[in-house]
Amino acid sequence: MQEYVLKTNELSKSFKDQRALDKVTMAVRKGAIYGFIGQNGAGKSTLIRIATGLAFPSTGSLELFGETGEKALIKARRRMGSIIESPALFPTMTARENLEANRMLRGIPGKDTVTRMLRQVGLHETGSKKAKNFSLGMKQRLGLAIALLGDPEFIILDEPTNGLDPMGVVEMRELLKALNRELGITIMISSHILSELHLMATDYGIIHQGRLVEQLTAEELDQKCRQYIYIQVDDARKAVTVLQNEWGHLNYEVMPDGAIKWYGHYEEPNRLSSSLFAAGLKIDKFMPMGEDLESYFMKIVGGGSHA
Repeated sequence: MQEYVLKTNELSKSFKDQRALDKVTMAVRKGAIYGFIGQNGAGKSTLIRIATGLAFPSTGSLELFGETGEKALIKARRRMGSIIESPALFPTMTARENLEANRMLRGIPGKDTVTRMLRQVGLHETGSKKAKNFSLGMKQRLGLAIALLGDPEFIILDEPTNGLDPMGVVEMRELLKALNRELGITIMISSHILSELHLMATDYGIIHQGRLVEQLTAEELDQKCRQYIYIQVDDARKAVTVLQNEWGHLNYEVMPDGAIKWYGHYEEPNRLSSSLFAAGLKIDKFMPMGEDLESYFMKIVGGGSHA
């Protein structure tokens, strides 16, 4: 039976006359890396704040680790960590001092936890360097270390790679994948860098104007964005036979109107068309088709910038 760390049921949140969330029903699977995507003002931050206990819903319900109710949710949130907006750091303290202060404030036992977290995020050799002198990437990693105090089973990160240089983005991505893979931590990431999410997310939720418009796995998303060659010829059956003989696979579809969707080898259109032409077929249409991730998300939400 599938386990979920976070579930919402028709969750809504209104601010005066503005509805930030509109009956959002979503589920984050245990062990997933969940990419949470939407435009500015779509409702991502509002949902994250409700999940972490920084805001309360107007209507609907929230479930964490199978628990509901105010007292149960407070207890369940001890099993979570988060970075919302930018990490809250003490600028004149070192990385170790920042972690130690947060450990004591939260009543987390064991000083060895601090050393372990510093090693976990690659900041164990920063010594006496103050947080105010850290690069943005180092600050993000320190914020992640703070979120990991208490060994959470589920962490929520709001734009963890925002503003990082390319190397910092790669380092953060690999760190998050390692936390998920090696420690089994479920991760929910709000991000506008869609190409980066695609390199690590296992599940996606797309929110637009307060509504969850789609929720799907990485496999389902890849299928929807699948690349292919669209072929229309005067004899579809003969064309399929020719291409099968040339490529030796059955990775295609014949549509009701006789058009062929030929999957795979779409990077070699000239060779495909040459095979059909050499067989004496008349080619009416022959074009690469399919969407990249950016195009797919833009189509779902109707255009605009993401964040």
